[in-house]
Amino acid sequence: MISLTTAQNALKNVYLEVMSNELNTQTDPIFAMIKQSTTDVYGRNIIKLVPYGINGGVGSGTEDGALPQSRESHYVNFSTDLKNLFGTIEITDKAIRASASDEGAFVNLLSAEMEGLLESSKFNLARMFYGDGTGELSKIKSINTADKVITVANTAPFVEGMLLDFYKDGVIDADMKGVLVVAVNRNMSTIMLDKISSTFTNANVTSYKCYVQGSKDKELTGLGALFGDSETLYGLNRENYSGLMPIIKSQAAGSTLSETFIQECLDMIDMVSGYQPQVMVASGDAYYALIDLILSYSKNLDSTNLKCGVISVAFNGVPLTRNKFVDSKTILALNTDLFTLHQLCDWEWLAYSDGSILRQKEGYPTFSATLVKYADLICNRPNAQGKITIL
Repeated sequence: MISLTTAQNALKNVYLEVMSNELNTQTDPIFAMIKQSTTDVYGRNIIKLVPYGINGGVGSGTEDGALPQSRESHYVNFSTDLKNLFGTIEITDKAIRASASDEGAFVNLLSAEMEGLLESSKFNLARMFYGDGTGELSKIKSINTADKVITVANTAPFVEGMLLDFYKDGVIDADMKGVLVVAVNRNMSTIMLDKISSTFTNANVTSYKCYVQGSKDKELTGLGALFGDSETLYGLNRENYSGLMPIIKSQAAGSTLSETFIQECLDMIDMVSGYQPQVMVASGDAYYALIDLILSYSKNLDSTNLKCGVISVAFNGVPLTRNKFVDSKTILALNTDLFTLHQLCDWEWLAYSDGSILRQKEGYPTFSATLVKYADLICNRPNAQGKITIL
């Protein structure tokens, strides 16, 4: 006889390991290359001691002269708070009772719910990895109130079924909280919503920003934060530490994209940090421009295997992969060995005081379970990472 206890045991003992493994290895090829660790986690915070510069106690001298003066290595503390990553499934009491005497139906029920949670979690985790931590999804360009449609600069972060919060001048619009994404038209760059506030108009559209429900300023410190223009990173002022500044280059106006320009950017990263980029990732115009560039001097596209097993093309020996969450005019050159996802624990089910993970939603005939991970991303050497912008 299938019961609530049976469902909980299945979630704990059958689905958790599979879910955790797939979220860690199949979310994104670049994300899968980054190590995960429980070190440097102190309570709710991550505090990581990172070497800065080199040891000064070296030098040359005479045969019988004084030895070089000793000088300890320099260290700085990178700090950030653990971000709370959640994913929730919901099962109705009716569905559980309907499959109580049919084990196959019960398995199908749970499998369908877990597949939906997995796909949603992978999408949002990848989006956060390339984001800047604020959670802002895209700039809003215009609005059609009658049709409940907004035009956005980039539709990649949106998918049907998402719930969004809209903020006006930094304050949430109470009538635009938990708004459902009904449809996404990628050709027209439009998003259809299930409702639009009367205060949300074209006259003040630039005052509005949209986020995944409850996520404003609570997401992973992703690559967008590393390459952004914020004055601080990991609790330090960038101006005081040159190592916090990644290499950022832009194609000159009127110039033609060339192999030399791209290679100069890669060599600049090596020259400044001592690290040659391990992988490049691009999207849209930038990705296809690089493919055309490679084909202009090579009859065939060289391929290589990423550490995660994904096959990609290569530019001068550096693997090149594609991701939709990277800006269409941007190429990121990364050293993934220098990133760590610091976590309190791996993915786990949120447990109640009695050890249960399925709990009835108060006032509703439904039971929910929440997958949780407390983590954030830190890069040891931001100056070993690069961003190239093309025209």
